[in-house]
Amino acid sequence: MTGRRRTRTTTPLSPRPRKAKLLYASALVACASVAVGCGVIPGATGGSGDDPVRVMTWAPEKTNATNKPGMPALAKAYARWVNAHGGINGRKLEVLTCNDQNDSVAAAHCAERAADEKVVAVVGSYSQHSRSFLAPLESAGIPYIGGFGVTDDEFTSPISYPINGGQPALLAGLGEQLGKNCGPVSLIRPDTIAGDELPVLLDAGLKALGHPQAADQRAAEDATEYSQPTKQALQHATSGSTGRGCVVPALGDRTNTFMDSFRRDSADYPKVHTGTVIGSIDQSLIDATGGKSGPYEGSYVTGWYPTADDARWNAMRSVIKEQAFGDNRIDPADAGVQTTWIAYTVLKKVLESLGAGEISSLTIRRELDNGLKVTTGGLTPTLSWRFEDLIGAGDFPRLVNADVTFQVIRDGQLTTQRDGFINMAKTLANAG
Repeated sequence: MTGRRRTRTTTPLSPRPRKAKLLYASALVACASVAVGCGVIPGATGGSGDDPVRVMTWAPEKTNATNKPGMPALAKAYARWVNAHGGINGRKLEVLTCNDQNDSVAAAHCAERAADEKVVAVVGSYSQHSRSFLAPLESAGIPYIGGFGVTDDEFTSPISYPINGGQPALLAGLGEQLGKNCGPVSLIRPDTIAGDELPVLLDAGLKALGHPQAADQRAAEDATEYSQPTKQALQHATSGSTGRGCVVPALGDRTNTFMDSFRRDSADYPKVHTGTVIGSIDQSLIDATGGKSGPYEGSYVTGWYPTADDARWNAMRSVIKEQAFGDNRIDPADAGVQTTWIAYTVLKKVLESLGAGEISSLTIRRELDNGLKVTTGGLTPTLSWRFEDLIGAGDFPRLVNADVTFQVIRDGQLTTQRDGFINMAKTLANAG
């Protein structure tokens, strides 16, 4: 695997070289800042005076691949909570939602709708189709706050304000975690554009520990069974003599489908460890597959945030209990729900800091770009997106938080394997 990305033939927008894209988007931001000689200021206000502040959250729902219904559901619950407690500076929060359908055209339509509806930000969202949604947002000057981080374009666009290290940090972290504990490593990942980036990142983490690169195995993202990939993974993972091998399924919602096949086929091979990342697994999935007697027991897991039972999530749980009790779409242990919570924490801080002033996509970007610092109750480091605060690791110039957590499944529970956060900035700088 060389790290070369495939041509994005499914996207209706022509791909641009990264450097050109950054220059183009930077020009748009500069144009919005001076509003002279550039036509209409992009990003109209989301309401003035007592009008609601309008934002959007999107994620795929009811598809045959990865689904994140809890993200828009939590966004709606958050707005109800804010409005039930007097709003933000006396103004109500209005959340629009959109289903990106795991489709490039639908993702672009969500972004176009955001511009048409004059939202001031897209907050706490998930989409694999960044090339489709970022261009319309850039043209409208709409900030993208707290995306899930599933694509590296979220770490290059100047209108993107990431809150975690995304898939890059998770895979690099998992590589370091497995490099200490595994013999041969097999990676099973989606045969998609986003999936093409995973082997390079995992290998960067393995390399940091002096471990050979993983065997890269592509698999259909929406397959109904994975018997052939599991056998190939097991053959490679059991081929060495340097310790028990590890199998790494990184298939999003289809990880559990893979593990069904893995459970059956692994009986014919020597024992191996498994490892994966938050987003491909969560506590509810562990519970649903048998807990400590299930196939995930003993798995190494890399996440962005503290484990779901940590007291630092109590504020989120309180909001869910108050405004979404009984809504089974919202799982507080789901990384998408957690990401949306942190993203709306950022939005609330921005709006509070603007006070009675104008609230628009432009003023929100200015506030973020000028060094607003956001604390998240210890769920992340203090977040800030000034130029001086950007880590700028390798291909990820918008990265501000490269921390991950190392976890392991013991007695059917996600537990902390290593206390505190582990910073992946140096490893990511060496990736690819």
